[in-house]
Amino acid sequence: MNTQTEAFLKQDKAGAEAAPASWAEVGKQRPHESAVLHVLGEATYTDDIPELQGTLHAALGLSQKAHAKVHGIDLAEVRKSRGVVAVYTARDIPGTNDCGPIIHDDPIFADGLVQYVGQPLFIVVADTHDNARRAARLAKVEYEELPAILTPREARDAQSFVLPPMHLARGDFKRAFEQAPHRVKGELHVGGQEQFYLEGQISYAIPKEDRGIHLYCSTQHPSEMQHVVAHALGLHSHNIVVECRRMGGGFGGKESQSALWAAAASISAALLKRPVKLRADRDDDMMVTGKRHCFYYEYEIGYDDEGRIMAAKVEMVSRAGYSADLSGPVATRAVCHFDNAYYLSDVDIVAMCGKTHTQSNTAFRGFGGPQGAIAIEYIIDEIARNLGKDALDVRKVNFYGRSDEEGRNVTQYGQKVVDNVIHELVAELEETSEYRRRRAEVQAYNAASPVLKKGLAITPVKFGIAFNLTHLNQAGALVHVYVDGSVLVNHGGTEMGQGINTKVAQVVAHELGLDLSHVRVSATDTSKVANTSATAASTGADLNGKAAQDAARQIRERLTAFAAQTFKVDPSKIEFANNRVYIDGIPEQFPLLVRKAYNARIQLWSDGFYATPGLHWDAASMTGNPFFYFAYGAAVSEVVVDTLTGEWKLLRADALYDAGNSLNPAIDIGQVEGAFIQGMGWLTTEELWWNKAGKLMTHAPSTYKIPGISDCPDEFHVKLFKNRNVSDSIHRSKAVGEPPLLLPFSVFFAIRDAVASVGNYKVNPPLHAPATSEAILNAVDAVRGSAGAA
Repeated sequence: MNTQTEAFLKQDKAGAEAAPASWAEVGKQRPHESAVLHVLGEATYTDDIPELQGTLHAALGLSQKAHAKVHGIDLAEVRKSRGVVAVYTARDIPGTNDCGPIIHDDPIFADGLVQYVGQPLFIVVADTHDNARRAARLAKVEYEELPAILTPREARDAQSFVLPPMHLARGDFKRAFEQAPHRVKGELHVGGQEQFYLEGQISYAIPKEDRGIHLYCSTQHPSEMQHVVAHALGLHSHNIVVECRRMGGGFGGKESQSALWAAAASISAALLKRPVKLRADRDDDMMVTGKRHCFYYEYEIGYDDEGRIMAAKVEMVSRAGYSADLSGPVATRAVCHFDNAYYLSDVDIVAMCGKTHTQSNTAFRGFGGPQGAIAIEYIIDEIARNLGKDALDVRKVNFYGRSDEEGRNVTQYGQKVVDNVIHELVAELEETSEYRRRRAEVQAYNAASPVLKKGLAITPVKFGIAFNLTHLNQAGALVHVYVDGSVLVNHGGTEMGQGINTKVAQVVAHELGLDLSHVRVSATDTSKVANTSATAASTGADLNGKAAQDAARQIRERLTAFAAQTFKVDPSKIEFANNRVYIDGIPEQFPLLVRKAYNARIQLWSDGFYATPGLHWDAASMTGNPFFYFAYGAAVSEVVVDTLTGEWKLLRADALYDAGNSLNPAIDIGQVEGAFIQGMGWLTTEELWWNKAGKLMTHAPSTYKIPGISDCPDEFHVKLFKNRNVSDSIHRSKAVGEPPLLLPFSVFFAIRDAVASVGNYKVNPPLHAPATSEAILNAVDAVRGSAGAA
C-alpha cells in the first residue's frame, strides 16, 4: 500500500460507520478551492508561469485617431529601438486577419483604416516588456481623418448600425396606449462600464513541434481562442492548445476580447519560433478593449389608476462600437429582459446596435439584461411618482402572475413563467427589511432636514438563465479516478474567481461519496475537453457541473456493478458515502475498492456530457423558449444625499436572492455581495468619457472610479431565499453569476427618491446613470426649478 492510500485511509475515522443518508458534499459552505493560494500569493496566473529560455515580450502600436484612412506607417525608429527583435503588421499575418466572434469585421491589426483611438496597427516584439512598450510609441503614422460618430444617438440619427435593428411586438400597442387613462413619454441614458478585472489581458504563446502552439491565455473562452489562433496562422484547430488555470477576473471582458491578444502573441511566436508574451498595461488594456454597452432609450407608456402598465413602447440604442463583437446577443437579451419581473400585455420594442468610432463593446456581467431591465424600473418609478403612490405598490400590481395562474404569466417573447417566486420573495424582504416603517422614517427625516435628504427603494429581479444561442448550452468533462482513490476532474469551464472549480469538485465528490479534499480540478485545456462554450451567461456551474456529474456517475455505476459481482450482492444494496462504499451495510474503503477494480481491469475514467433541454429561439420573430429557468431576487437600499454637493452614501442594503438549492451558500453569498457592489458602481460612480476627438479619457484608475471599501454600506444584509429549482438543474440549484448585478437598481432609485424629496416627491428627477455627484446635483437643481415653477 502506497503512502497516498495510507493517508487517504487515515482521514475521517470519526463517523466511519455513519449512515450514508447522513452524508453530503453538495450544499456545504466550502471555501474557494484556491483561497489559501490566493492569500499566500501562490495562485498561478498567466503572468506567473515560469518563462522559457528565449521568451520575448510584445506590445501593441495603437491608433491615435478615431476614424481615419492610414496612408502610411513609418516603423524605422521602432525597429531601431533598443531590444526590438521584430515588428509585424496586418501584412505579416499568415492566415486570416480577423478575431471577430460572430461577424468577421474585427481585424487583429488595422489595415488601411482605423476606427477608434486605441485600435492596434502593429505589434512590437522585444527582449523586455518595457522595451517593447517604449518602441511601440515611436511609429510615425500618416492619417487622413474622417468624420467620427461617438454616441448612440448620433449613430441612430445617422442610421449607422453594426447589425439590422431588432423588433419585438405583442398585442396592439397603439390601441392599448390610446385607451390607457394615463400616459407618459420620456428618455433615459444609462452609461457603460469598464470590466476592470484585476488581471489584465495577457497571452503567452509557446511554439511546439510540427507548427504547434501552446497558448496560455487569460480567457473565458479557450475554444474560441483556439479557433481564432488557428485561422490567424492558417492551421487546423488540432495544432493549437489553449490552457487557462485561472483568471484574475473576467466579467465578460475575456469572453471574446481576449482573442486579439491571443492571436497577436501567437502570430509573433509562430513567425519567430520563440515564446512570446503579450501583457497589456492597464492604460492600454482600457484603451483597446470594449466595455459594457451604454444605452439610450425613448419610451411611451400607458397605465391605469393603480399604475398597472397597459401599453409599453421602447426604443433602445446601444453604443456597439466599431464592430459587431457580441452586440447582437447583448441587444437580444436586453429585449428579453425589458419586462424584468412584470407582465406586459401590449408591447413594441425596438433595439438598435449603433456603430460608433469607439472601442467595440462586448460582454459584461448581465450581458444586456441589466440594460433592458433598468428601463422598465425607471418607468415604474416614474409612474408611481405621477400617481403619488409607493413605487413598491406599483411594482406589485405589475408582477407576473403566480406560476399556477393563467394569462399573466407569459413573457413578451412567448415563454411561460412556471417558476415565479417573486411575490413570496419580495414579501419576505419587505418584512425582514422593515421597509414600511423605514419608508415613513425617511419621509419624516426629509421633512425636517433641508440639506441632507434620505432615499429608500426596493427593486425586484427576474433573470433568464441560458445562452441566447441554443447550441452554446452544452458542456463536457473528464473525470479520472486514480488507483489511490484520488480524483482529477477537467471540465470546459474557466475559473475567474467565481468558484466554478469548487462547485464542480463538490458535485463530483458528492457523486462518488468522497470528501472535497479527495477531488482536484485541473486547468481548462482544449486538448482535454474540446469544443467548449464560453464560461458566461451564468451557465458555468450549471453546464459543467452536469457534465462532470455525468462522468462521475458512469464511474460510480461501473464500481457498483463490480462490487455487486465481487461481493455477490444486489446493486441496490451498494451506496457511496463518507469516503467508503457501503456493501449491504458493510463499509469498504473507497481506495481499496478502486484498487480491486483496477486489478480487474475496470475503466476508472470517463467522459461526461450535458446539453440543456427544452431551449429554442426564433431570431426573426424574437419568440421562443430561450431560458431554462429564471433566477429571482430583490433588494432594499437606503441612501443619504447632500443636496449642496451631490455627494451621497449608501447607509444600508438588504438583499434576498434565489439561488435555488445552493451548491455552496458561502460562495453564492459572496457572489451576490460582489455583484451588488459592482452593479452599484456601474449606476453611480463609474463614468466613461470620450473627448470630442474620440479618445477615451477615463482609461486608468486615476480617472475611472470603481467602488472601494469605503463605498460599502455599514449594514449589508445578504440572504439566500429558500427555494428549490423547478427545472432539473444541477442539484436543483440556480445560477448566481449575473442576476445579482441587478439588485443595486435599488441604490439608483433610492438616490432618485432622495432627490425627489427636494420637490416634495411631486417631480420626477431627470437623473440618468451613472448618478455621479455632478449628475445628482444637476437633478437636484432641475427638481428645485420645476417645484418652484409649479
